[in-house]
Amino acid sequence: MTWLLSFIAEIYADLPDDLNVTKGEARGVVQLRLEAEADEMWSFVASKENKQWIWIAIETTTKQVIAFYVGDRSRQSAEELWQRIPQAYRDHATFATDDWEAYQGVIPSAQHEVCAKGSGRTNIIERFNCTLRQRVSRLVREALSFSKILRNHIGAIKYFICHYNQEVIRHA
Repeated sequence: MTWLLSFIAEIYADLPDDLNVTKGEARGVVQLRLEAEADEMWSFVASKENKQWIWIAIETTTKQVIAFYVGDRSRQSAEELWQRIPQAYRDHATFATDDWEAYQGVIPSAQHEVCAKGSGRTNIIERFNCTLRQRVSRLVREALSFSKILRNHIGAIKYFICHYNQEVIRHA
């Protein structure tokens, strides 16, 4: 069991930081406008008192996750997510988010579209959050499987996202 946990930790450590994101041009698609959605969902490590928020940015055309960050629900975590987003998106994309205050001032106002619940502008990221929660068993709220170590929690999420990004492109 110790060997297996070490092996999995090595796999997590070797995952690419770019999350296997494929640019639209590589598939013969030319995007004239970059649009993305950002959201956060809660999880926990070791106990429900140790909440960890998963911050995610997803590109709406390809439905690929372009960045994620695990932390608290503060403005500092929103800034961490923003720094992980590829430069082309930070420079040119429009980001749709809910009205969570942490995004204000992090995403430049000219690129930030605050969307009301039920507007439909964050459907892609909300759907991905459901997929992530269903496919990564440690994220199911009432599950018996959960992460005991934050590094493994982040690794399992990153592993799923890297695989998901490859599958989304393969089936596009």
